[in-house]
Amino acid sequence: MTVAAENEQAVVVGHHAAHPDLRPFGLITFLVSEGMLFGGFFACYLMSRAGTLDWPPEGSELELLLPTLNTLILISSSFVIHQADGAIARDDIRATQKWLLLTFAMGAVFLAGQVYEYQHLAFGLTTSLFASGFYVLTGFHGLHVAIGLAIIAGVLLRSRQPGAFLGGKHFGIFAASIYWHFVDVVWVVLFGIVYLLQ
Repeated sequence: MTVAAENEQAVVVGHHAAHPDLRPFGLITFLVSEGMLFGGFFACYLMSRAGTLDWPPEGSELELLLPTLNTLILISSSFVIHQADGAIARDDIRATQKWLLLTFAMGAVFLAGQVYEYQHLAFGLTTSLFASGFYVLTGFHGLHVAIGLAIIAGVLLRSRQPGAFLGGKHFGIFAASIYWHFVDVVWVVLFGIVYLLQ
């Protein structure tokens, strides 16, 4: 190999080593696109509400107790997963696993509460425009919670590998945490629009 070729190879290797980590940018781009999608759903729901005199229709009123408890659980889970972030920053993998497991349990309780609510509603998906909007918004959010649970489960499984996420290499936990916070914020907006403004 000539000296010029060796220098060119060194430059290429150095160039690849100097690339910035674009994963946070990808994550933020994804969450912004999801936020826009939810924003479109919220706008559609609010426009339907504004153009309908009887909202919600008689017999479609929502109970507030269970959704309020669910909201408190989901908001609290944001603080719990934040503890996982702090623990992994200290390379405390045991504490990280504990906080992630607790977050997973809280998210699962939230989903179970949502399923229970669906089973006891007096209206179905096609009963009215209100009912359709309700199921689309809460169902789409529930899908995001389920995806968040799958991400957390994946991170938990990977954390069992020796040395995983230690030494500052914990983007997976950071990404799971940011996604979970996003899901929580969307729910707070949804709860306000769908349940409190009914």
